[in-house]
Amino acid sequence: MDPLEIDGAWMFTPRIHRDPRGSFLESFTEAELHADLGHGMTIAQVNCSESRRGVIRGIHFSDVPPGQAKYVMCPSGAILDVVVDLRVGSPGFGRWTAVPLDDENRRAVYVGEGLGHAFVALSDQATVLYLCSTPYAPAREHGVHPLDADIGIAWPGDVQTILSDKDASAPSLAQARAAGLLPDFADCQAQAALLRAGASG
Repeated sequence: MDPLEIDGAWMFTPRIHRDPRGSFLESFTEAELHADLGHGMTIAQVNCSESRRGVIRGIHFSDVPPGQAKYVMCPSGAILDVVVDLRVGSPGFGRWTAVPLDDENRRAVYVGEGLGHAFVALSDQATVLYLCSTPYAPAREHGVHPLDADIGIAWPGDVQTILSDKDASAPSLAQARAAGLLPDFADCQAQAALLRAGASG
């Protein structure tokens, strides 16, 4: 796995074995994740979404602790996957990075606890799988508006964006911070330390 520009986010590029029958790859390997993060990932829930071209989902995040780590793949179609540092006190607060995920490169993105996640569908239809470390808990789930100018995500200009009512009414980064919704960087570091300690115990 390769670290991304946002601390706590990683990209996995699998080795794809192709022959006349098709292809085979390992899309998730606990041992490799553990080697890079210092801890594994409990898979508490697997989510699947289908989106048409232009749909933006996010920016979503969860309260920390416990937070929710995600391992995101696009088995069909193509998306631009985005990770945003929403951790108040982080040196990278407000920064974002993007990774193309599709059914050709078969990459995956690991999004650590406290980070925001979003994507836009680039193909006519895109299927996205998320391995989640904790179950869905509505009271702990939040969002930041994906088109917030202060974050300034460079969404592709050749697609007409489509947002859910929930995402369209999400607060800006500044509003979410003022409301005390955003994760604290120190809490996220403490949670990561707990996970590493549990892995070595």
